[in-house]
Amino acid sequence: MQTVAEQPSAIRRYYEGLAEGVFRAIRCQACGKHTFPPTGCCEHCGSWKVEPVELSGEGTLLFATHNIFPACHPRFEKIAPYVYGHIRLKEGPIVQAIVLGVQATPADLGRLFERGPVPVTAEALPMDDLPVLAFRIHD
Repeated sequence: MQTVAEQPSAIRRYYEGLAEGVFRAIRCQACGKHTFPPTGCCEHCGSWKVEPVELSGEGTLLFATHNIFPACHPRFEKIAPYVYGHIRLKEGPIVQAIVLGVQATPADLGRLFERGPVPVTAEALPMDDLPVLAFRIHD
């Protein structure tokens, strides 16, 4: 059995998985809920009895907006302007991420709003340093 010091960090495993297109989380053995991105304990009940799991990558875009320009961090300048939103994952957690498949224009965002919640699929957006979680809208 590995000691705590020998175990890879949850954040490192998250980014390694993301680079491979795998969406890692933890599931609490006490309450059964998922924490994403993964941490050392359950964000819902605080239990340390958690296990690593892979998520489906399926979700529902609840709402979206555009970023400000220039981008809030230099690593995002290449993709600005972009859309980001709140996504409810099939497994339950709600996350914020970049939304692909829609332009950051008032007209496109208005049409997206009128569609209501829409299905999305997770993907890793390659960046110069670390991959970024993004979700693509289903047409």
